[in-house]
Amino acid sequence: MSDVPLLAVDGLRIDIGSGAQRHAAVEGVSFSIARGETFGLVGESGCGKSITALSIMGLLRQPLSLGGGTIVLDGQPIHKASAAEMRSLRGRRIGMIFQEPMTALNPLSPVGRQIAEMFVLHMGMGWKEANDRAVESLRQVRVPSPERRIHDYPHQLSGGMRQRVMIAIALACSPDMLIADEPTTALDVTVQAEIVDLMRELCAAKGTAILMISHDLGLVAQVCRRVAVMYAGRIVEQRASAEVFKDPRHPYTRGLLASLPRLGARSKQGRQRLNEISGVVPAVSAFPKGCRFNPRCTARTDVCMVEDPATTALDGGVGLVRCHNA
Repeated sequence: MSDVPLLAVDGLRIDIGSGAQRHAAVEGVSFSIARGETFGLVGESGCGKSITALSIMGLLRQPLSLGGGTIVLDGQPIHKASAAEMRSLRGRRIGMIFQEPMTALNPLSPVGRQIAEMFVLHMGMGWKEANDRAVESLRQVRVPSPERRIHDYPHQLSGGMRQRVMIAIALACSPDMLIADEPTTALDVTVQAEIVDLMRELCAAKGTAILMISHDLGLVAQVCRRVAVMYAGRIVEQRASAEVFKDPRHPYTRGLLASLPRLGARSKQGRQRLNEISGVVPAVSAFPKGCRFNPRCTARTDVCMVEDPATTALDGGVGLVRCHNA
């Protein structure tokens, strides 16, 4: 892989609200993704993962706005791109699988036409050729009887089939990067595995990098080479996946890993009791003073209550943690 990253996000800030009521929902977020790499962004709901993805896609809408930082795709700054420039990039250079395909797909348009639109808009094909390519795209994502299925509407498909259609749309034009926002949400375990394997296989064939957004640490461990752990709008730990799972350094990361069920684990009563992180992610308007995790942290000290921790380099400079006691 090239030393120059395909995607570089530096000092990203996303504001919510306006005027005196403006708050930073995401602040100081930085990461990079190499060509062909699968990079994980994990954390609880409300930590800022999805809006980070939307900012990369240029899809932030009021009351959200880009408050600072840079987003560079293949050497091209896209954080200041016009709406027209972003429309040309979406689908052609960056594809996205949204969290809920039923709301992302147009309910009034057959799925085949929605796939064909990608070829018409970004590759200048006529509709007949685009429809033929749509059939082939459905075949690639292993939708049975694609010649018939292109005429189906989203409500006529199962959740797993709708997700396959989303993958077909996102990868239609062989983009450089795929953003997968909780791609297996609401799917049963067997279908989840099929979707993940399909996504990895197709991206590997096309050389597409993946930004995998998830709260499923098992999924991230399976597919991602590096991972960033996000909490309350900030990245608190970023390292190679193997190192995060072997030796988590931030108390939040340790809490997430401790909450995972363990096969074969049993208590004296014969049932496994899951650990949990007490409390909830704070509201954007109520981030605590000092470390943002301190109200929920069992390892907090006095300094955690008053001083915001700086970022510390780990693993020879290729990783980082944001904690006073790491």
